[in-house]
Amino acid sequence: MTSPSPTLAVVSGGPGTGKTTLAHALAHELGCPAIIRDEIKQGLVMATPGYRSGGDDPLNLPTRDAFFGVLRTLLRAGVTVVAEAAFQDHVWRPNLEPLADLAQIRVVRCTTPAAVAHDRIVQRVRQNVHRTAHADHDLLEAIAAGEHSLESFVPISLHVPTLTVDTRDGYLPSIHDIASFITGAPAPDGSPDGTG
Repeated sequence: MTSPSPTLAVVSGGPGTGKTTLAHALAHELGCPAIIRDEIKQGLVMATPGYRSGGDDPLNLPTRDAFFGVLRTLLRAGVTVVAEAAFQDHVWRPNLEPLADLAQIRVVRCTTPAAVAHDRIVQRVRQNVHRTAHADHDLLEAIAAGEHSLESFVPISLHVPTLTVDTRDGYLPSIHDIASFITGAPAPDGSPDGTG
């Protein structure tokens, strides 16, 4: 019997691009676990009395360490997994590159117009009490003050198959086509790896 050859599906993108929703949908479609960075952080927040978000957040490093620790454990066990985080290049690439020794990595890059992303961030601030752990209020204030742009996000730049997904109204390509890309089937554009 050959050893398992898992896939790490990296769902990435800027704030409000629909990463978490897509990651859960994709994991459901594939029948594998979804490991969500912000959900790990929320678990840490719940165990940290007096926690306040913003500034030099003391939970960011423990969150990152737990996130990658879980990924390494699952991949070493041969488990295909969907991993979701912003994955902005300079912060995340050094932590992702070593995982190429454990799994085939495929990147799904979520995109949507900045106005749509902004509206989604406003909605989740209003509707999700757990988002207080993730400084969405600070982000909205920085955007309003002209100190931050949702278009300034620098995507992950790994030399692996990469598929861009427009999330403004559902998914383009479809969730089925995204899942096929993850499993190694021909990409929706006809190329073998989705890089065009």
